[in-house]
Amino acid sequence: MKTTAAFFDVDGTLTTERVWRGVLDYYKANGKRTWTLLQYWAYHMPLYLLHSVGLLSQSAFRTPWAAHLMWFLRGDTPEQAQPVWDWVTTEYMQGLWRAEGLDKIMEHKAKGHLLVLVSAGPQPLVERIARELGADMAVGTKPAMHKGRYTGGVDGMVSIDENKASLARAALASQKIDVDFDASWAYADGSTDVGLLEMAGHPVAFFPDEFLKPIALERGWPVVE
Repeated sequence: MKTTAAFFDVDGTLTTERVWRGVLDYYKANGKRTWTLLQYWAYHMPLYLLHSVGLLSQSAFRTPWAAHLMWFLRGDTPEQAQPVWDWVTTEYMQGLWRAEGLDKIMEHKAKGHLLVLVSAGPQPLVERIARELGADMAVGTKPAMHKGRYTGGVDGMVSIDENKASLARAALASQKIDVDFDASWAYADGSTDVGLLEMAGHPVAFFPDEFLKPIALERGWPVVE
């Protein structure tokens, strides 16, 4: 028998603030990776400015933004990086969870649906958030590793745009979970989530940004604001 799933983006959907900020705040608050922080902002602020004036697409802006979060992990073991994910989930996110998103999580859980978080964030962070919220699966951007330590790069694809759907399908297949996608739900807030929304028979533009909202209205998707 096929499983009905509920797929949730994280940033802006389940939260009112971007989770990646928590990663940067952790290192800033603890006085760690200062040079990496400077490099990160020096690289990405010009991209942000180009994006803000419409010269760079959401995808072109957000893809390296997500990929380069892995810079902060360079040289660490998964055990050494674990305090980052714990702090972001239990400290930074306090008061930043979107109540409507958490209500949807509980609603689908009560119906026995498979809960899958799908985010551009680092896979270990998405897994930690999934444990916190009681979700069944987590799909994120996988950090590259060599000899048990993070390299600072990405293993495979950044979980954004069409990759969100591809990685979610691959994760389900690896667990041999047969999902009825036509009966399933997807909740997301940005245009880089369109691939995820298209995957489900019941896509919902959940507190959509200025880029997703017109797409949702054009396609007749429900909009929650």
